[in-house]
Amino acid sequence: MNLSELIVNDTEKIALKDLFFSPENKAALAQTIKEHHYLEELKKYNLKVDHKILLYGHSGCGKTTTAKAIATALGKNIVILNLSTLINARIGETSKNVKALFDKAIREKAVLFLDEFDQIGKSRDSEDKDVGEMRRLVNTIIQLIDYFPADSLLICATNHYHSIDTALLRRFQLQLKFEMPQENELDRYYDTILETFPVQFRDIPRKYQISYAEAKDYTHTLMKRQIIAALELAHKKDRV
Repeated sequence: MNLSELIVNDTEKIALKDLFFSPENKAALAQTIKEHHYLEELKKYNLKVDHKILLYGHSGCGKTTTAKAIATALGKNIVILNLSTLINARIGETSKNVKALFDKAIREKAVLFLDEFDQIGKSRDSEDKDVGEMRRLVNTIIQLIDYFPADSLLICATNHYHSIDTALLRRFQLQLKFEMPQENELDRYYDTILETFPVQFRDIPRKYQISYAEAKDYTHTLMKRQIIAALELAHKKDRV
């Protein structure tokens, strides 16, 4: 697997104000973004900005979207690496490729987003025949994290916080938990999604106790059905 195959290309721009998550998380991120805007001034006082962030919690609750919003707020490119894809690939040149990705993020002063970060924690207990190479990969990533410069941002995401060992967790200055949304939070999210569709399609039954991603998929599925049904009805009338 070569370097270009490791990168997930995504140029979507997301505003922080459009994120749906807890006020505590929003406040913490707003502070971090302010720190990066005043990075040079803070350096004069030997104050280090938070630039290693761990996002953890339920799947579909906004971790990837949050990473993109941080990059947008700071006007930085985002380099996305899915560690699940990496771990499941042939090892070979992987350590070298990962270092090249970190180098790219550092060179561009970009946001480096490592998704499914728990794959690193799990790999330490691997009984796979490539366990020696895997341990070298884990050690490489740990060293790269330790020396990651403050003018870039490292964001890692996991759905399995407790599978990551404490040595790795200690490396993150900021850790934000993402929980399943409450009914009132989902209602606000549904309202936002439905605003983009014609009024006659907005009155849909709402599902709860699901993630934001599931709510979006569910709403879009209903919208497609309604729109297609309306178009088919219009075509039948035209034929009469």
